[in-house]
Amino acid sequence: MSALPTTASSELETAFAEGGAEPTVEQVEQLLAALEAGEVRAASPGDDGQWRVHGWVKRGILAAFRLSETIEIDWPGGSVDKSLVPARRITAGDGIRLVPGGTSVRRGAYLAPGVVVMPPSYVNAGAHVGAGSMVDSHVLVGSCAQVGEGVHLSTAVQLGGVLEPVGARPVVVEDEVFVGAQCGLYEGVVVRRGAVLAPGVTLTAGTTIYDLVEQRELRGEVPPGAVVVPGTRPARGDYAAVLGLSLYAPVIVKYRDSSTDAATALEESLR
Repeated sequence: MSALPTTASSELETAFAEGGAEPTVEQVEQLLAALEAGEVRAASPGDDGQWRVHGWVKRGILAAFRLSETIEIDWPGGSVDKSLVPARRITAGDGIRLVPGGTSVRRGAYLAPGVVVMPPSYVNAGAHVGAGSMVDSHVLVGSCAQVGEGVHLSTAVQLGGVLEPVGARPVVVEDEVFVGAQCGLYEGVVVRRGAVLAPGVTLTAGTTIYDLVEQRELRGEVPPGAVVVPGTRPARGDYAAVLGLSLYAPVIVKYRDSSTDAATALEESLR
């Protein structure tokens, strides 16, 4: 999880330990720099594939807000924000293509080389976006959201953020996932490697996902390679039956194989 020298990483973790002394501005600055370099993360996968939250990182980000002054910031049209977490300055040396037009990447957010961000989009503090991923127009990558490598976040995708409680899992989108336009992922839902979400899919930790292939119900996690489309199910009760009312129900209609790319899988599932 951490590429910092052991001593430096240990010192940061100690600085933001629960119940410890108030951290210094210098320690906050060091943490934000480590986050931007991808050396520490708000959450990371263990050897068992389960995502573990690093609460001390979230406490450090919260400290950045607490220790900040509210200041005017040089930005087109003017800006007033917290002094320790303004927008990042992206340079050619970062290896990122940040297309001009209203996008903002906040301090403490990591964008790997090869990431493309189309305008206007917003990447909040603590977020992590892996190499080669696309952040399309009108996308929100919320605080501490974790996005893998080779991910496509289509137009108007919303990845909810979370800083409190510090132990809450952020939204996770693993490698090679395709997230269709206007999808919303919230409350720490995990989308596993290679999954495909059709446009308009909305998922929370409590949303029931109906797997038509494996004939099961899932919550909080999309399996690897699953193709999920928006669906409906009949609402319960005589009144609902009379009116023909239905409720939203995301449905897994197939699983990708190694020879099926995301576009093909999605096209076949929507026919």
